[in-house]
Amino acid sequence: EPTVRTELMEQIPPIAIFLQESRPKFLTAFFEYLMPIVVRYLTDVNNQVRKAGQEALLILLEQDLVPQSDIENKVCPILLDLSAPDSDDEYKVEAVNIICKMASMLSRTTVERLLLPRFCELCSDGKSFQVRKICAANFGDICNAVGQEATETLLIPKFFELCGDSVWGMRKACAECFMAVSYTTSPEVRRSQLSPLFISLICDTCRWVRQAAFQSLGPFISTFANPSSAGLYIREDGTLSIRPPAQDVNSNSCQPSSNITVMSSSANAA
Repeated sequence: EPTVRTELMEQIPPIAIFLQESRPKFLTAFFEYLMPIVVRYLTDVNNQVRKAGQEALLILLEQDLVPQSDIENKVCPILLDLSAPDSDDEYKVEAVNIICKMASMLSRTTVERLLLPRFCELCSDGKSFQVRKICAANFGDICNAVGQEATETLLIPKFFELCGDSVWGMRKACAECFMAVSYTTSPEVRRSQLSPLFISLICDTCRWVRQAAFQSLGPFISTFANPSSAGLYIREDGTLSIRPPAQDVNSNSCQPSSNITVMSSSANAA
């Protein structure tokens, strides 16, 4: 019964956490019994079971319960198989969604070596606009996961493609995550490549794209500021944080420092 398998999946993370905290043989129990179930259910025929397996996997990753070797040797191969060009669109959408969510939890080398090539392929997927939209909505998170060099070399060309996509929802998603993408690039790329691209979104034929671009205009401009003097930086949760310069804080040391937080558009992208 799918409901039984779904319920079982929901119990895996608390069982794993309990074993880690209370039992010395956690590794044996987890790797021999629990982890194989999670991996198997990622390809279950039932949609609800697969979603429960994906949620369980993310919780295990967030709790740092899965070693990097298991992620690379057991989890990533399954996701790459599900997101292959000839894979069913439903499986492909789920796989790219989990890849995007996993990226921030894995090491940069793992993401670059195993997941980034497939992500770039999926950005150009001609069969399913839903796959491309997930890529566009999470583009800023992928850029942040791989860093400046990989972003400028591999991801920026794909970002240009998505910003020119024939589906307006794709262009809107790109406008919403523009600040996060810009923050990962060098000042020269920001000025020479991203600025003209952003102007094209502001002048887009679709008013929803234009509206999203104007809402991202301030955050995008903020990426041109010098962080050391302006105190602008992006937190791990995807928010743009603004703190007073050090000299101002020191001159008003009697007052508690406060941070002004502006939500990054990429964090709200659906």
